Amino acid sequence: MRRSYKDGGMDCTNEMTVVDTFTRLIFGDSDFSDGEIEIIETLRVVNPDVWCDTYPQMGEYLRNLGVREMIQLVSRVREQMAKDTHRSVTGGATTEASRSPVSRK
Repeated sequence: MRRSYKDGGMDCTNEMTVVDTFTRLIFGDSDFSDGEIEIIETLRVVNPDVWCDTYPQMGEYLRNLGVREMIQLVSRVREQMAKDTHRSVTGGATTEASRSPVSRK
């Protein structure tokens, strides 16, 4: 099975949707749709520097990136979301693959 990452008709794996979500973080928005939250959570997975950051802190981090770094980060988020579209099937029930962090203790 595939996870569609559709939110209100928007394809959340689309490059512009990821960029728009990052822009909203940069400008301090905090009322995100489910799809945008999925993008933000994927950002946390691909970039450990923002794993525990608040939305304003993530916006500050994104604001300080160069253009090339931002383009690379958008690509990494999209690639991770594409990887996460597969669900594991166990005993006839589908469950999403866990994206929980490994303990660093």
